[in-house]
Amino acid sequence: MFSSRQTPHKRPRQDDSAARRQNYPLFSSGNSSKQTTIAPVTPAEPLDEPKPTPEFKPLAEKMRPSSLDEFVGQSGVLGDRSLLRQLITSNRIPSMILWGPPGCGKTTLAHIIANKCKQSSDARFATLSATTAGVKDVKDVLERAKNDQKMFKKKTVLFIDEIHRFNKLQQDVFLPAVESGTIVLVGATTENPSFSLNSALLSRCRVFTLEKLPTAEVALILHRALAHLDVELVFKNEEPRKDPPSGQLLMEEAAVDYLAAMCDGDARTALNSLQTAVEAHRSTAGSQLITADSIKEGLKRTHFHYDRAGDQHYDIISAFIKSMRGGDANAALYYMARMLAGGEDPLFIARRLVVFASEDIGVADSHALVLAVATHDSVMKVGLPECRIMLSHCATYCARAPKSRETYNAYARAEDAVQKQEGPLPAVPMHLRNHARPEQRAEGRGKPFLPQQLAHLDFFK
Repeated sequence: MFSSRQTPHKRPRQDDSAARRQNYPLFSSGNSSKQTTIAPVTPAEPLDEPKPTPEFKPLAEKMRPSSLDEFVGQSGVLGDRSLLRQLITSNRIPSMILWGPPGCGKTTLAHIIANKCKQSSDARFATLSATTAGVKDVKDVLERAKNDQKMFKKKTVLFIDEIHRFNKLQQDVFLPAVESGTIVLVGATTENPSFSLNSALLSRCRVFTLEKLPTAEVALILHRALAHLDVELVFKNEEPRKDPPSGQLLMEEAAVDYLAAMCDGDARTALNSLQTAVEAHRSTAGSQLITADSIKEGLKRTHFHYDRAGDQHYDIISAFIKSMRGGDANAALYYMARMLAGGEDPLFIARRLVVFASEDIGVADSHALVLAVATHDSVMKVGLPECRIMLSHCATYCARAPKSRETYNAYARAEDAVQKQEGPLPAVPMHLRNHARPEQRAEGRGKPFLPQQLAHLDFFK
């Protein structure tokens, strides 16, 4: 019989001393009078991350200038006597936000600042993109910046590309470091900083606004790129060479001007389009001359700066409404075409037309509201591309119609009177109430409809 308190059998313990002696040199065999040690295995060295091969870089990256003297455009911000130029030249870089459309030079300016930091022994440059980095990555950079400041007396310039991709709570991580001077923050954004950035962070940074590049400046950038691509430029008043060397490409100045005009002020798009055109021409047999017609045939104009959730969305709809309000049907149709070409939802435009018909035209032409509602219904039923006809019809009518904001302003005054009423709101007069008796209604004939204490108000004046 087994006792209920019998000790259970234990699993025999494996003797791993031999394995331990093999792996660790401090262990030795007890049977040997001579200590035997085995050297530990050296861990493999980590593989270096592959560096991008220069020939695979986009042309826009290859042509990025390394100094302010090579920088093209933004004379208002980077002129000879401008504040930003003096700060970069003297390496006294403040925390700043670079705001501007794509391809205007924000990232290039950050690279120039990085080169200045490399030339200085008391500064280190770090870069992150908010499209791929998270708060943990930022904290790692800030921790190293603290150590560099304490141990080596080095300041850290941190560049955050697309900083608006961090939400306002995530942006709080920069505040202590910027406030204490641990980092100099340089942020780049295509969105209005007043709306996309934390107000506390914005108050600690200087905002520099970069403009869309004019066509002439984009053309100058393309002229420089042609030399890099080994393409000979043929000016408008010159005849192309009859017998260029084998493999030598020529490009008409008119073709360069077309590329500069079609990119909508975006130098990056212009350079990448130029690279595409040149590589396509080299890969096909035929003429060695790149003409404007061949560029137009190969590269359709599909590049428009329009973000349905960004500044362009609000700027262009604002211009559309103001054009109709000012009676300029010509401008209204232009801005509407910009929106539709940029991919705007036609129903959004139709809704704005309904609001405009009542808010800005109102009782001056009540038929405008009927037409706007019919337009909205037509857009829902027909869709693109034919709904553009209904939208242009309604926009033209609204622009040419007489304007009156009488009802809009009158309601605003009535709402203001309700909001600013001191004390309890006045009671509805007895003769206007839902369950008023016949004699009460009779007594109320000829009496004002507003409560007695508000009888002096006229919201239409």
